[in-house]
This record gives sequence, C-alpha cells and structure tokens, in this order.
Amino acid sequence: MKRHGTTSAERMRLLAWLAVLGVILLCPLRSHAYAGPGAGFAVLSSFWTLFVAFLYSVYAFFVWPFRQLFRLLRRRKAYGKAQIKRAVILGFDGMDPELTERFIAEGRLPNLAKLRDEGAFRKLRTTYPAISPVAWSTFMTGVNPGKHNIYDFLARDLSNYLPYLSSAEIKGPKRSLKIGKYTVPLGGPRIRGMRRGTPFWHWLGEAGIFCSVIRVPVTFPPEKFPGVLLSGMCVPDLKGSQGTFCLCTTRTSGDKFREGGVRVPVERDGSVFRSYVPGPEDPLTPGSGDELRVSFEINLDKTGTQARFIVDSQTFTLKVGDYSEWIPVKFKAGVGFSAHGICRFYLKELSSEVEVYVTPVNIDPGKPDLPISHPVTYSIYLAKLFGPYATLGLAEDTWALNEHVLDDDAFLAQCYANHDDRERMLFDALEKTQQGLCACVFDTTDRVQHMFWRYLDEDHPAARDVPRDQRPTVIQDLYARMDELIGRVMKQIDDKTLLMIVSDHGFKSFARCVNLNAWLHQNGYLALKSGKTESGDWFDDVDWSRTRAYTMGLNGLYLNLKGREREGIIEAGPDADELKDELRRKLDGLVDPASGRVGITGVFDCDAVYAGPYVDNAPDLIVGYGDGFRASWDSVMGKVTSLIFEDNLKAWSGDHCIDPRLVPGVLFCNRKIADEKPAIVDVAPTVLKLFGLALPGYLDGKPWSVATSITP
Repeated sequence: MKRHGTTSAERMRLLAWLAVLGVILLCPLRSHAYAGPGAGFAVLSSFWTLFVAFLYSVYAFFVWPFRQLFRLLRRRKAYGKAQIKRAVILGFDGMDPELTERFIAEGRLPNLAKLRDEGAFRKLRTTYPAISPVAWSTFMTGVNPGKHNIYDFLARDLSNYLPYLSSAEIKGPKRSLKIGKYTVPLGGPRIRGMRRGTPFWHWLGEAGIFCSVIRVPVTFPPEKFPGVLLSGMCVPDLKGSQGTFCLCTTRTSGDKFREGGVRVPVERDGSVFRSYVPGPEDPLTPGSGDELRVSFEINLDKTGTQARFIVDSQTFTLKVGDYSEWIPVKFKAGVGFSAHGICRFYLKELSSEVEVYVTPVNIDPGKPDLPISHPVTYSIYLAKLFGPYATLGLAEDTWALNEHVLDDDAFLAQCYANHDDRERMLFDALEKTQQGLCACVFDTTDRVQHMFWRYLDEDHPAARDVPRDQRPTVIQDLYARMDELIGRVMKQIDDKTLLMIVSDHGFKSFARCVNLNAWLHQNGYLALKSGKTESGDWFDDVDWSRTRAYTMGLNGLYLNLKGREREGIIEAGPDADELKDELRRKLDGLVDPASGRVGITGVFDCDAVYAGPYVDNAPDLIVGYGDGFRASWDSVMGKVTSLIFEDNLKAWSGDHCIDPRLVPGVLFCNRKIADEKPAIVDVAPTVLKLFGLALPGYLDGKPWSVATSITP
C-alpha cells in the first residue's frame, strides 16, 4: 500500500521534474524526439536509476539549451536541401504483387488502388535469395549481401558443419567465478550483430533528421544512432532460441516435436493440477542442461469449462479456447540472479485430459534483460504506454500450428493480437515524428500467407480434404485488413509526407518438398558412412572424406572445399569451378517425376551474384526452386532421406524461398515514380536523396526519380 506523506524518492522525482520543467520554460523549442510519460516511468523505476536521472537532470539543466540550439541549427541545415519533410515507410513482409493486383481488381483494396492511380505501383525486385533477413538487410543498407553478410537465417560453422543463427551471436560473460559446482557469471551476456553495412536511418540521424524505426528485421542487437528503434525479426526468446513454445499436458504419450516446442507434464495433486514454464539455462551451472522454471497451478471450476491459474502471485481465469493477457514470469537462479520474461497461456483442453499451450517466453519489454531497443528506455516507454507486447522476432507461433498444438483460429488470434500492438506503436510514432522518418514493418502478411496458402491453392496436399466452398478466406481478409490500415495512415499524413508501401518479396505455393541432400547423395556428390542409406539431422552419418557438396538452410548449396571446410576435399580454383558448372547443368530444370513440373528453375553462381568483403561467407550456389516447390524440411536441417520429392503436408503451405525472379515484392508510393524496374536495394539511396543527403559511394542501389509533389 502506498504511504502518505512525501518520501525521499518522491522529493527526488519532484526535483527532477522541476529541472525538466525549468528547461522547457526557458527554452520552448519544438522537439521531434520521444518524451512520453512512459519514458519517465522507466527512468524513475528504481532508486539508483532515479539518482542517476536526478544527476542527469541537473546536468541537462545547464547544457540542454545549447544542445537544443545545436540540434535546431543542424536540423535546419539538414532540411535545407530536402525534397520532403517526412517519409513514412510501411513494410508488409511478403505482400505479393499478383495477389495485390487480383484483390484490387475485385474491389477489396480501395486504398492501394488509390495509391496506384494517384501515385505509383511497381513490382519490386528482391534479393538472391528471396529470404526475409537477406532482403530487409539489403533494404536498410542499400547494398548486396556480399557487403552486409546475411545470406539466410542460418550460417554454417566451417569447423563442424553445424548451423548457427546468421544475424547475431550471443555468448556468456567474459569472466566468471567458480565456487564449488557453481559458476558465478561476472557480467552480462555478450551480444554481437553479424549484419554489416550502415542502415540508412543512421545517415539521416547523423544529419539531424529524427527517425522512428519499429520492428524492421535484423536490427538485433540494436545499434546506437540519433533516433529510436525497436528490434524486429531475429530477436531471441528468453531461452536464446528463435521461439520455443511448450505444451503442458496430462497426456503421457505423444511424439517429440521436431522443432519449436517441448512437452511439459501436468501432474494432478488432489483437486489441483501443477506444471511449469521452462526457461533459460541455469547461469550458475552452464553446460549441465539444468534449466530455470516458473511453476503454476490450474484449478478447475465445477462446470469444467474454465480454470483458474496461479502463476507466482498472479491469478487469472481462462475458458477453453481463451488466451490470457501477457503474464510476467521471473526465473530465479539464486540471490541476485534472475531473468524477466512474459508469456501468454492458452487453455487448450479441459476434459478427461488437461492441456495448456504457453507461448515462447518473450523478453519483457518493460524489464529487458537483453537489449531490444535503442535507447533501452524506448521498449520500456512502449510497455508503459500500451502494456506488455511481443518482443520475439518470430512472435507468431507457426511451429505450434504446424505441430497441431494450435488450430487455425488460435493461431490467427495470436497473430492479430501482435498486429494490433504493432499498429498502436506505429500511430504513436506517427504522432511523435512530425518530421523525419517513420518506418514500421508488419510481419502478419508473411506469417498468415505461410500458414494459410493451402486454402488459396487449387490442390494443395495439406488441404485436399477441405472442400473449395468451405475454405476460409483468410488471406483475402488479411489483405483487406492491411488496406484498411493503409487508409488510416493516409488520413494521418499531409501532402508533404512521402508514403511508401514496401514488401521484401512475394509469395507462391509450397506444395512439394525437394530434398537436395537426397539428390546429392543419389547422384554421388554426398556420401554416407558405410551401411547407411539415410542420415540424421545436421549431417549425422555423413562421410565428409568422400563428400563433394552439401546443402543447409533454405537456398544455399556448398562445396566441401579444401582449406575452408574442416574436412574439405575439393581444391579451390578450376576444380571448384568445374564442379559448380556441373551441378548447375544437372540441377537447373530438375523435373519432379510425380507431377512433370520443373522443381528447380535456376541455379545461380554466387561469384556472379555477390560482390563485397563478405563474399567468402556466401554459399557457392543459390538454388532457385520453381513455383510450388521449396527445400524440404529435412533438407533444411541437413538430413539425407531416400525421397528427393514429396508432398508438403504441413500447415506451412506458402513460401518465397524459391527462384527470386518468381517472387518480387511490392512498391506503392503516393508520388509518381519514373523507374520501371525498381529493386529493394534502391530504397535506401532513394530516401537519402529525397532528404537531400549525399549518397555514400559504396551503395549498390540507385535512387529513383520521384515526383516532388503529389499529383492532384
């Protein structure tokens, strides 16, 4: 209970606010940065941060007028050559130009139709390969992958052929103290971003142009720049994975999930059911496999239709088929060691069995244990303003739908709850960023198309038992919802604001799987150990001493190169070039015998596609699958099977990791654009030019010819 009277903390808070108020009264200049009430709550959340904030306020009292004067002069100079005062870029991951044209023709997308008619609509050439982290990295840096170093979600460790996340590396603290069986970490985790290149908003910020950047992929860990940023795709969960859900169940049987989830037992204790949420590895016993846990109770009501949950000191009630709000969970490892997360509970079943789905444990944006925004107070500000929200890069749990833990409705409810949070952040940024850049990427378009294309396809293997007239119009409704959002944004901006709608790639059906490792094995390029006809995940049982080529990830094909791979056997130079040419000839045009359709429509030599200081990290060849095909789930995980082609029966039924020529993205603009064949690499130089900045000489993209005003 709050005490009456004035505490020392309240006095310090009062002094801090008086200092800020005094500065505002002395220097009433317009600010284009964030200064919302949530930021104040975040900074003043503890004694030490309060004390530091007080000292900083005293310091700011004296230097603030000079800093604001400098910023005002720099801002006036920055906008002196600008053709625009504000740019708003809405990224819709995976929005497809052919579907967009179809839905416009059907009258479903009036706002996009208006942008097309009054401004511009083009197909936007994507990257090689057409994978989100690759394309968005090119979007922000204006360079090809050879200069930004991102080629896939995964990269391979040359010392052991195993994968690691291509975008960021997280390691334990440099120093630790050993006390008996415990290892006490001395410091926080070390995080290193693997993406290279400079995002264009850094150049804008340095020039005095304020930027709000929300959930653009491959921005973790967040880099410092004069603006605000909330990291997007590739932010891990609290376990350090890209998303691990748990199914808490009383059922003792059930297959192990292939990827993305774990089963946790629910045990009955009289009238109470008990279970737990698994968390990160115990930092005091690294390498032991011990994990931290948060226990919870489930109490069934008499009707059997709802249950009361107790998680730590929090209590909430759910009916079957309901999600909880975001619930904070604190994993304790000992005195002074804890990790803060948030998760949502979904009551899946209450009958003879009890089952509860728990989302991956997201980093708590209000108490982030890993940096997820710049400045760190930005994520806290948003949490105070709107409440807890998803921070995981891949927050829509596609694996839970693939594994039939969630049904279609539960998955969509999760998607749109996250989407609504993103919308609130966007409109807050629009309000705060009256000049400068406001960029926000929405993932819903990508996730929903991945999981519901089966209902759009004429004859998808995963939906053959669903009659055409009974299939839900999920993707059609999704595009209409995005169009409605665009309409609300258009009402918020004026004629001096440039509006761009951008997607990183388009979409196609994924009906047939191609196991390229199986093809390599059957054609003598990949060898297995004696007596083996198939391998385990991640090349278990592969004989590297006789293997010439292998594939891992979604589109990359690698040579087992001597001096590069640990057990490489192919000599660099003419031998490697000859092998690449041979593989290209044999794979390009590869036909699926079951359907007679071409499964691979192009194989691209990376020496011809990429240029830059990081080309040595690239695959040797990029495989472009045909419409309807993609790398199989097993092939992506480095597994050799007996089948080269097979049906894709998963809910994940649409994809874009195919021939990039088949899946361009979209570009809409509220101004005319003269260029007929724009590419995603051109966005960064175009925005820099429109703001009047000189273009760095190393950029690969070219600025478009954009009209200086909106056509009436």
